[in-house]
Amino acid sequence: MNSAISRRVFLIGSAAGALNFRSSFASSASAPAFELVAREEDRSLVADPAVRSPTWLYNGSLPGPLLRAVKGQVVTVRFKNELSQPTSIHWHGIRLENAMDGVPGLTQDPVQPGSSFEYRFQVPDAGTFWYHAHEQSWEQVARGLYGALIVDEEQVVLPPEQDISLVVDDWRLNSEGVLDTRSFGALSDWSHGGRMGNWLTVNGEPEKVFELQRDKWYRLRLINTCNARILALDPTRFRAQIIAYDGQTLAEPAEAPYAPLLLGPAQRMDLLFQAQDEFELEELSGPQPFPFVRFHVGGEANVATRRPEFVPADLPEPVLDDALQVRLEMAGGAMGKQVEMRYNGEVLEGEEVIEARQFWSFNGVANLAEAPLFTAQRGRSISLTIVNETAFPHAMHLHGHHFRVLSRSEASVDDGKPWRDTFLIGPSQTTHIAFVADNPGRWLLHCHMLEHAAAGMNTWFEVTA
Repeated sequence: MNSAISRRVFLIGSAAGALNFRSSFASSASAPAFELVAREEDRSLVADPAVRSPTWLYNGSLPGPLLRAVKGQVVTVRFKNELSQPTSIHWHGIRLENAMDGVPGLTQDPVQPGSSFEYRFQVPDAGTFWYHAHEQSWEQVARGLYGALIVDEEQVVLPPEQDISLVVDDWRLNSEGVLDTRSFGALSDWSHGGRMGNWLTVNGEPEKVFELQRDKWYRLRLINTCNARILALDPTRFRAQIIAYDGQTLAEPAEAPYAPLLLGPAQRMDLLFQAQDEFELEELSGPQPFPFVRFHVGGEANVATRRPEFVPADLPEPVLDDALQVRLEMAGGAMGKQVEMRYNGEVLEGEEVIEARQFWSFNGVANLAEAPLFTAQRGRSISLTIVNETAFPHAMHLHGHHFRVLSRSEASVDDGKPWRDTFLIGPSQTTHIAFVADNPGRWLLHCHMLEHAAAGMNTWFEVTA
């Protein structure tokens, strides 16, 4: 491996890079329309531009184009598939109409090679969201099919130059610095912790330095697009406060409840800080801190300005006394609890598990069952208890809704129980969440360790009108 790569490899098996991803704010006067084309592109993921990897990108960009709208607008995305595989786009975290959710086999047919599909949906909440492929996503996302979707407040809170989005991904590169495509679908990834990379990028580029203006306020939007890696970060190292989780603004900026904070696959976190001294953003899950973004602070001291204020969305609160009680037991995987597992209506035994590539189950069922996990009338509160009887952590994502984490066994919950659309659950842990099923349709609930989802960790529920 050349020196440009080897000097940046994590001791734990990942590495880093950075790029500022900015865009002018969308006009609230017109509904934004975008065009996205998924196609194969050879692109360098390392410092040497001659070292090319076979990536799959939206509009030839890594990450895909930054889509920006204003709260309440209707967004139109005209999508064309120029890949050799069927695909679709999921708008992660948006509480949108079910038919636009982008889940093949549940909300739409996959978009075939050479075909097109038009997505059209309203964005009801200001916040940090993202979009990604949702067909064979364990490969398509790992090749680069994702991008940021930012919904701005109706009144500008911070100008574009003080609003920075960081789309973080890890890549598995071979000794030449090229994307390791031969390991896609490896059974060890599917049955263990998922596909872990050995090279970290931010917005598709390595080693980027940001120039900030002294004493100005900045919003830093962090998006974890890794297939399976949980990032460990500590915003207290540069005196940042948390202002949003998973696209939902907090009532008040909050200090980190613990350090380091864990940002799981698909999770987002918005930070607010005032630029004063040079600092680095570090990944802390290894034996020593690994800096992957550096911020320079320049200019003379500015006149002190007030801390920006953000308004949270008004989401319906679940009523626990009248909630539908649902239990989900997670089993399987290497070293985990093994139960009788059904797949496509048949019990898998012995070598059939490997042949079907189904290693995990929800309530004894691998992948989408014919019957929903539950059916609820619109407006019904749901109390969902998830029991992880596996040996690995999981990032559980609920489509079409946000929820509150009410309790975790052997762990505290975040102050204020903020709204989330994805939560981490540890090995042998039980987590209790609650939400109002107020969005009609057939919705997915799955692990966002993408290999785990492909290998069985998918279920669905129905909200009736």
